[in-house]
Amino acid sequence: VRVGRVRGQLALRFQFLRRQQVLQLYRRILRAVRDVPAEPDRRYLKEWAREEFRRNKDATDEDAIRMMITQGNMQLQELQRTLKLAKS
Repeated sequence: VRVGRVRGQLALRFQFLRRQQVLQLYRRILRAVRDVPAEPDRRYLKEWAREEFRRNKDATDEDAIRMMITQGNMQLQELQRTLKLAKS
């Protein structure tokens, strides 16, 4: 009984940490979108981010979630690179 409880607590802790990672990524994407110069592009990217996160909010497969976080970070980096090039 004790081992099961410890496993359950660990699972909850990992879920909490993963949730924090996802929320942090979402906030970083929205912050980056603020730097997009054209209003229609900003609106499109903001809606795209919202829809992607909304569509995947019920995901439970740990590997799939990790993969989505990785892809989200790559897309964020690409957006940041594009914005940096546009400013120079």
